[in-house]
Amino acid sequence: MADTTDLLNELRIDRQEPATRKPRARWIAIALVAAALLVAGFWLYAPAARPEVTTVAALATSYAKSGGSSVLDASGYVTARRQATVSSKITGKVVEVLIEEGMAVKQGQLLARLDASNAAAQLALAQSQLESARSAIAETRVQLKEAERSLKRTTALQQRKLASQSDLDRDRSAADVLTARIGSLNSAIRVAAAQLAVQDQQVEDTEIRAPFDGVVVTKDAQPGEIISPISAGGGFTRTGICTIVDMESLEVEVDVNEAYINRVQAGQRVTTTLNAYPDWQIPAEVIAIIPTADRSRATVRVRIRLLDTDTRVLPDMGVKVSFLEATDESQAAETPAKGVLVPTSALQRDNKKAYVYVVKNELVERRAVQTAKADNVNLRITAGLQPGERVVAPLTPELLDKLADGVRVKVTG
Repeated sequence: MADTTDLLNELRIDRQEPATRKPRARWIAIALVAAALLVAGFWLYAPAARPEVTTVAALATSYAKSGGSSVLDASGYVTARRQATVSSKITGKVVEVLIEEGMAVKQGQLLARLDASNAAAQLALAQSQLESARSAIAETRVQLKEAERSLKRTTALQQRKLASQSDLDRDRSAADVLTARIGSLNSAIRVAAAQLAVQDQQVEDTEIRAPFDGVVVTKDAQPGEIISPISAGGGFTRTGICTIVDMESLEVEVDVNEAYINRVQAGQRVTTTLNAYPDWQIPAEVIAIIPTADRSRATVRVRIRLLDTDTRVLPDMGVKVSFLEATDESQAAETPAKGVLVPTSALQRDNKKAYVYVVKNELVERRAVQTAKADNVNLRITAGLQPGERVVAPLTPELLDKLADGVRVKVTG
């Protein structure tokens, strides 16, 4: 009987086991579903690669009212009217250089120091000599007072016939000698003071300072090198610490063929374009025509003032200039040109409408604009765009397929 019971117990179904396995399977299924959703979300919502674009700034064209059509085109360079290679007034070894290329400096700012040990020693010697001369004159004045008292006593005794004439003459001569010595020592003090001033200037000359406000464009010496205001030859002695340019004095110089110089006059309006920024036109005017010609090149030099200053203008940059025909200033003021300039390649035309793609905070906005022809390179936008706003240029067919309102882009230039 016992054996039968054991057999029946073995055949009995344990219904508690599924109850313990069911929650585990449920959690596994939930984890698998969550992983699938994460993978799907990643592929669905992962940001696509942002298109790369280059942008240019819209430039104001208010200066266009001051000129007419071009009567002469020429090329030249940006020059600085105020530029100096800063050197020292004495020959010495550089011990410290406090500037680097591109640094803006103020007038009187310390640029470098020379070894001042010898000058400082000479200064100390001059100070000692001045102090010695002052001590000597103080001692002599005390001696003079004693000689004057002795002379006074001798004079009284001589009047009473108690001292001889020779005693009186001796005391008078002693007082006169001391008086003359005080005069000589006063002269020695003035000489020592002058020597002290010279040596003090020598020490001051070991500090090289900026002669005017400007920007350092070259650094020509390093600590340990010898610098001299006079070229020593052989290339071992520097003649300057640095070169400073006053950026406010930048202007343009062009060489005009003498056959066309009659088209240029002082005060004439000019449009200048830097080779480095062909889309940026700078208003300018003729300062002067240099009254001499270059015989070998048959040209006359013309100086041109830039009416708008900008940090992008640098010395020795190449420039193209257009001399504009004279216009009536009163009429030009009544009808000024409005709008901004953008490159022609920044414009898209669609159904006889013009659009540009404005980029702000890496987001694109397709904006309708009104245009007017400016020149062969730029278009004048008369409505829809403000100065300083950046637009995509150039627009290529491949890029246009990727651009739309709200698209995030990567600006590369």
